[in-house]
Amino acid sequence: MRLVFAGTPEFARVALAHLHAAGHEIALVLTQPDRPGGRGMKLQPSAVKQFAQAQHLALAQPASLRLDGKFALEAQAAQDLISQARAEAMVVVAYGLLLPQWVLDAMAGSGQWGCFNIHASLLPRWRGAAPIHRAIEAGDVESGITIMQMDAGLDTGPMLLQERIAIAPDASTAVLHDALAERGGRLMVQALDNPAALHGRAQTEEGVCYAHKIDKAEATMDWQQPAEQIARKVRAFDPFPGASTRLAGEALKVWGAQVLAPEETMALAAGQARPGLLLGSGPQGLLVAAGAGTCLRITHVQRPGGKRLAVADYLQGHALATGLCFDSPVALQAP
Repeated sequence: MRLVFAGTPEFARVALAHLHAAGHEIALVLTQPDRPGGRGMKLQPSAVKQFAQAQHLALAQPASLRLDGKFALEAQAAQDLISQARAEAMVVVAYGLLLPQWVLDAMAGSGQWGCFNIHASLLPRWRGAAPIHRAIEAGDVESGITIMQMDAGLDTGPMLLQERIAIAPDASTAVLHDALAERGGRLMVQALDNPAALHGRAQTEEGVCYAHKIDKAEATMDWQQPAEQIARKVRAFDPFPGASTRLAGEALKVWGAQVLAPEETMALAAGQARPGLLLGSGPQGLLVAAGAGTCLRITHVQRPGGKRLAVADYLQGHALATGLCFDSPVALQAP
């Protein structure tokens, strides 16, 4: 099938690679403009752009698709390219730009199949920009991929195909992202094998959640929360932006955390400790009191400018005194 593809990050690149490998003709690739990144904040091409260039695919990077907006000339150029592509369908995956009505209309003509979307959620559970992060943060036990026919709403179109996947208790966003990316690419190829056999199922409004874009400000750990909630945040924010805290006046990112069993928590008298108090440290991790009488074991950390370290390695150069409290500038008296 002759396609227009719109996507930006690695999740979208995986889908584009599947479509290309399956023999679909990619007439045009749309991706967001290069963004500054890395230590030097130099302009970086998106993962989709890198793949498109490597495969010598036609590429456009409009800053917007709104014909009446600030970048109207770029949108008009993109409109011309989409028209000239004469594609049978458009596949949209984590593009990052809203599709105006003119795009949907352009792909809904005679002999065309419209705009398909690969969404990393079992719609309508998580609509929006960060469904993988939010599913882990909320403690969902399963996630999945939905192939959707796009409409004017935000992830509200008819559902065509779904595939479920269990979320492992220790799964991070990085792990679940990769699993869902592969499934999304395969399921989109399956959908395009016989689009005439697809039957859209309307979404209900029951149980809808909005997966807000991740904000770096959310990364700060709140030790008043129960250990389970903190541990979910650690997994949800791996690899970006990384759960953060402070210990002995130094910023730390936390990349691994486990909830202690109730009997271990009781043995440490964590229920009587101030949330954030360091209760013990050793090769297995840092034991920290959390809210609601719970306790967390931190297993992997990262200092500013350093690498991710297992706590056993971190402790080789950092002797931690009893009475230290996370996010407190001074040591506290142990209970």
